Amino acid sequence: MSIQWFPGHMFKAKKALEERLADIDVVIEMVDARLPMSSSNPMFASMIGLRQRPSLKILNKQDLADPIQTAAWLDWFSQQKNTRAIALDSGDGAPKQKILAACRALAPHRDGGAKPLRLVICGIPNVGKSTLINALMGRKIAKTGNEPAITKTQQRIQLAEDVVLYDTPGMLWPKIEHETCGDYLAASGAVGRNALDEETIALALIATLKRRYPNALTSRYGLPDGVEATPDDAVLEAIGRRRGAVRSGGVVDYQKAAEILFTDFRAAIIARVTLETPEEWGVIAAEIARRQAIERAEEAERRALRKGSKGRGKGKNDASPAQLGRDDDEDDLN
Repeated sequence: MSIQWFPGHMFKAKKALEERLADIDVVIEMVDARLPMSSSNPMFASMIGLRQRPSLKILNKQDLADPIQTAAWLDWFSQQKNTRAIALDSGDGAPKQKILAACRALAPHRDGGAKPLRLVICGIPNVGKSTLINALMGRKIAKTGNEPAITKTQQRIQLAEDVVLYDTPGMLWPKIEHETCGDYLAASGAVGRNALDEETIALALIATLKRRYPNALTSRYGLPDGVEATPDDAVLEAIGRRRGAVRSGGVVDYQKAAEILFTDFRAAIIARVTLETPEEWGVIAAEIARRQAIERAEEAERRALRKGSKGRGKGKNDASPAQLGRDDDEDDLN
């Protein structure tokens, strides 16, 4: 599903982050451990690359994700240039020590120096940044909630005597390039409800669960064996019937059934689920690159056509009145 959800405060936050990066030593990006790259904002990667800043990836909500896939993703991120990765969840007892140790390793020139270690933390909406900030400080200083886009302004936090952390609002990017990424983001709750069709997202989530966690899907909803071969809409209908999402006359309320599915997925009631693997992301990334190359080529062609059109118009206007008259006469003869 194609999703575009970029409220005005996100644009302002993007500009503020671009300016902030000039003085930052390490960029911390929080991603959802269940969809690590679909929840990684490509705008951040572009800005970090331009500034050549080291990056710490925090795979948050690891307690909801498949532990085997979390380990695979940590290894994958560790192989990226100038990058480290750690996994956290709400029950982690010492997030500050883990984060500070990783950031100091990425910026050794700041260890014991006269200037403080300067960090900025960013991520998509509803990934858990504000909850982590509160855990780091041991008190509630950031707003939290189950809806995306709670934080709307930057905050400066004295994380330690020699460490300053800047918190930023959750940011998506203006155009999500691949429909699979949009489906996963919507299923995780990263975008506002007005940006998606819940039934469509539920069907996409079911397709992934059938492929990767069929036994968990069958067990949770008491479905018959062979769910892998069952059409996605039939699975959603069965979930609705078994969980009481039925209107008068025995008609399944598909939106209610979708909401039940989302609630169970987001709370790991179905299972500890990771929607994408490093290998699958490689395929998606290649497709995104192919589409972007096509868009660049098409835009270059449009620019060339506009340039050519302007050139032809200029030549006509610059012609002498006599020449224009001859052209008109020739047009009449033709």
